[in-house]
Amino acid sequence: MGSPGWCCTYPPPHSSERLRAQLAPTPLAVVEHLGHRQRRDVAVLDVGITGIIGPNGSGKTTLFNLIAGNLKSSSGNVIFDNEDITNVPSYELFSKGLLRTFQIAHEFSNLSVLENLMMVPADQSGENLINNFLKPNLIKTEEQKVKEKAKEVVEFLNLGHLTNELAGNLSGGQKKLLELGRTMMVDAKLVLLDEVGAGVNRTLLKDLGTAIDKLNKEKGYTFCMIEHDMDFIGRLCDPVIVMAEGSVLFEGKVEDAKKDQKVIESYLGRGSKLKEK
Repeated sequence: MGSPGWCCTYPPPHSSERLRAQLAPTPLAVVEHLGHRQRRDVAVLDVGITGIIGPNGSGKTTLFNLIAGNLKSSSGNVIFDNEDITNVPSYELFSKGLLRTFQIAHEFSNLSVLENLMMVPADQSGENLINNFLKPNLIKTEEQKVKEKAKEVVEFLNLGHLTNELAGNLSGGQKKLLELGRTMMVDAKLVLLDEVGAGVNRTLLKDLGTAIDKLNKEKGYTFCMIEHDMDFIGRLCDPVIVMAEGSVLFEGKVEDAKKDQKVIESYLGRGSKLKEK
């Protein structure tokens, strides 16, 4: 896959073809003029983990929904892995390696942690009723491979002690780890994390950060994450994008964002200092 990267444009001065030709190495994703009722632009980046911050209503989640196919775009383009995926539905993007998580974890509460992970891979032979009668050995072999993969993910995330626990009984932070584990079941290329740290205690937040960092450095995952916790963002992300009213207000290092007057005013009002949350 090459070096992991997240790339968007703001403002987009050229066509998609000319822009991609100018950027080296080839970025994993390019977003241009992307809009939903109003134009939304994002900055040029080429890094492994990018943070997106901004006040409520600044367009962060809308941007994710547009990229991930959960919303239809009224304008602009999304290029992913050299393919135009503008308005491609989320289930098709899933098979291409572009996944997202949500602010509220979505788990199968009556299935175990292991079973939740085993549900993720698409196009399993056992989903076809006829195969259950004609190809039982194939199904058994596939299920065993998926199960072994799920066990590896559980251990990677330090959830081994919860392997057989019902997912509905997990804490908020453990459910967020489980969501991250789902992305590992399909070897994602780009993962959009929407407030993965929200409602997570400090201990599990540290575990989440460690897992994200390891996935980026050891497995080549690219992450773009929306967060409000500046400590968490500062630990993982370089650079960070600050959004306001659907556009980029700032891009750069977290330390510089905390001192930028426009960022300070956008978050807390004129004359205030940006506080770590």
